[in-house]
Amino acid sequence: MNFPLKELIEYKENVYEITAAASRRSYQLTMLMEKDEKDDFDGKMVTLAANQIFSKEVEFRLELE
Repeated sequence: MNFPLKELIEYKENVYEITAAASRRSYQLTMLMEKDEKDDFDGKMVTLAANQIFSKEVEFRLELE
């Protein structure tokens, strides 16, 4: 699985927001995976998270305080 660099370059919105979303999603994935799943997973969590966000499998929104 490759990082979606092309999508990141072509992204026209706030890059900070999508970076924060990918970071948060990778944290969620790490916490949700069982230990044996982590051992079998051969990719990077940030790459998986970024692919999920760019493919709109996972959506994000900015919450204002």
